[in-house]
Amino acid sequence: MGLPSKQRTKSSKKRRASHFALKKSGLNKCSNCGKPVLPHRACPACGYYQGRQIIKFKTKKKTTKQKAQERREKAREKK
Repeated sequence: MGLPSKQRTKSSKKRRASHFALKKSGLNKCSNCGKPVLPHRACPACGYYQGRQIIKFKTKKKTTKQKAQERREKAREKK
């Protein structure tokens, strides 16, 4: 009763399945920084969503190598 009465041909099966392909999700521009963002999500770069900062990022601590390099650069600028 629930079985198909005829076998579906290869071409008919492919024609039917042609609509099953996944579509690319459109990207929007972030209103704050302009980087591409998925719709209805906060920007991973700056943390803004609909003009408000939703995610606050912690600043990374500088390593001793980075601090020494900054001191060298400041000394060069003074000269």
